[in-house]
Amino acid sequence: MEDLEKKLAALSQRIDILEAEAEIRRIQARYMFLCDTPMPEYGVTSDTQRIDLILALYTDDAVWEGVGEYYNGQFGRAEGVAAIRQHFEAFWGQKQDPALLLNCHYLTSEQIHVTGDTATGQWVHMQPWIFSDGKALLRSSRLNNAFRRERNGAWKITRTRTENVFVAPLPAGWASDFPAASVLMKP
Repeated sequence: MEDLEKKLAALSQRIDILEAEAEIRRIQARYMFLCDTPMPEYGVTSDTQRIDLILALYTDDAVWEGVGEYYNGQFGRAEGVAAIRQHFEAFWGQKQDPALLLNCHYLTSEQIHVTGDTATGQWVHMQPWIFSDGKALLRSSRLNNAFRRERNGAWKITRTRTENVFVAPLPAGWASDFPAASVLMKP
């Protein structure tokens, strides 16, 4: 009987880790989805709404930071949800000239490590950017993020840490057909 109890406890722990990994994967993918342009979330009509949805993924004490020789000066460090809000408002709140027409995040090389109610995750991501003046670039970053299971059982982001891998200019017209607005999530 004792052996069965140990096996059930071990199985329960393994299931908990798998469920945590799946939730963390969904949170990270949702964050990237909400950062895409054009905004793919149906019904979100303002950057304020977008920012609210992003911040709902974070703990109140979270940190968002760019690190390394390229991103440290470009992004800096924002501690706490109010500072992270200011970070996103600075990006989306200003009139961009040239306007950003397309930005899509692709995640790869995933590693998620769960230890009890905390976890870390590493990814490499790439994102093409297309601007209204015809310029385009491809960015790649490494992410080293942290997560925590809150008292209500929900996982949230406690740290977003991004480090530049490369920025590469793309030739004008490299992508010819892309939407001005997303209708993917439309009912």
